[in-house]
Amino acid sequence: MRQRQGAATLFGVTVAVIWGMTFLSIKVALREFGPMSLSLFRFVIASILLALLMVITRIKFRVAWRDVPLLSLSSIVGVTLYFYFENNGIMRLTASESSLIIGAIPVVTLLVEILLFRTRPPRLVVVGIILSFVGVALIVLRSESATTSPLGYLFMAGAVLSWVAYGFITKPLSGRYPMLTITFWQMVIGAIGCIPFAAVERQVWTGLSATALLNAAFLGILGSALGYWLYIIVLERLGPGRSSGFINLIPVVSVAASYVILGERLGLLQIIGAVIAVTGVYLASSRV
Repeated sequence: MRQRQGAATLFGVTVAVIWGMTFLSIKVALREFGPMSLSLFRFVIASILLALLMVITRIKFRVAWRDVPLLSLSSIVGVTLYFYFENNGIMRLTASESSLIIGAIPVVTLLVEILLFRTRPPRLVVVGIILSFVGVALIVLRSESATTSPLGYLFMAGAVLSWVAYGFITKPLSGRYPMLTITFWQMVIGAIGCIPFAAVERQVWTGLSATALLNAAFLGILGSALGYWLYIIVLERLGPGRSSGFINLIPVVSVAASYVILGERLGLLQIIGAVIAVTGVYLASSRV
């Protein structure tokens, strides 16, 4: 039992590092890829790899026809729309700013739960929610050392809302099928949803640099296929509560890596906001 939990902890840290690094890879790949062409490339690769994984592990592909509409809706919202917003946001902001805003997703999810289901959260959770929003507000304020775009922040807000909606839409499906089955079909349908957007971009697929292709491959192989598979294992072994702690590490990894690799600098006000936001998310997640 301890070995299983130890392996799950290692997987959780690995996922946090991988997903934290995806913000940098997206930023670099978007220098040559269109936002939705990158998403299409990423999820075609991920779908193929997940299909192979399902064959190897003998997980069934089949889903009931009655669940196809809900599965399709979750795919369009959680893959197509989410990455439409996220990629367009990252293209206009720094990888650091983008990851910190996305890091507020657990708090926004809690807030929606409170508003929709009339739950009474512990006082510490309320403090965490307030701190998180204060931190994000400080992050989006312009500073002399950060190149900011109001439209970029709107796109990232759309990404946050899309992922929160995706979580609620997917929830009824989670008990009916293996999570890997749900994830596979969401990536397939989500990739199909990316095609019209990618067609509009008229991506030139020849002449792409090795750097752009390697980063796009990283997003498909590690960021999507391996990352989602490992996180499913973490969820199954540790539960959603303990697993959320690893998700809270993602902005920390992204900000640190962006500083070292991309040379991105946050302004003093944004650094303060980042600390407040991460603290707020941690406190809000402590309810579990």
